[in-house]
Amino acid sequence: MEEPSRPGFATRRRTELFDALVDLFLSEGFAHLTLDAIASRLRCSKSTLYALARSKEQLVRTATVHFFRGATEDVETRVAATTGAHERIIEYLSAVSSALAPASDQFMADLDAFPPAREVYEQNTKIAAGRVRKLIDDGVADGDFRRVHAAFAADLVATMMARIQRRGVREATGLDAAAAYRELATILTAGIRA
Repeated sequence: MEEPSRPGFATRRRTELFDALVDLFLSEGFAHLTLDAIASRLRCSKSTLYALARSKEQLVRTATVHFFRGATEDVETRVAATTGAHERIIEYLSAVSSALAPASDQFMADLDAFPPAREVYEQNTKIAAGRVRKLIDDGVADGDFRRVHAAFAADLVATMMARIQRRGVREATGLDAAAAYRELATILTAGIRA
C-alpha cells in the first residue's frame, strides 16, 4: 500500500474527495450544506476540506470546475469515437445530456443562484457553443450539412444551454436538462442536414 505522504496518494485522495463532493452536490445541491455537514457526509475533517479550498464558496467553485473538467473529458472521448458530422453533433449534445443527467433540480437551482459556480457553467457553455460551431463548420466543409451560418447555430445552442441551466426550458416544457439536450441535438441536426 502506498504511503499517505507520497504525492501520488495525495493527488488520488484529492480526486476521490472532489468526486465524492461532486456526487453529493449533484444529488442534493449545495446551498443548504455547511462545511460541517459536507465534512460529515464525506467522512473527512473540516481541515481536509480547507486543504481543498479556503472557504465553502471556493470549495463549491472548485468542485464545479472539477465536474465540468471530467464531463468535458467524457464528452470529447465519446465524440472522438464517432464518425460523420451529423452523428458527431448528436453524440456531442447527447454526451452533454448524459453528463448533466445526474444533476438534480436543486443542484441546477443552486448553480444558477451562486455567481462563482454559474460563471463556470457559463464559461463551459461558451466553450460548448464553440465546439458545436466547429462541428458544424466541419460538416459544411465535408458536404454533410447545408451551408448555414455556423456562428448563429452555435449561438442558438449557447442560448438554449443557458435556458436549460436556468430551468427556463423545464418550466416551459417540462423537460429536464438531459431530455432538453437530446431534443436540442435532434432539432439542430435535422435543421442543418444537407
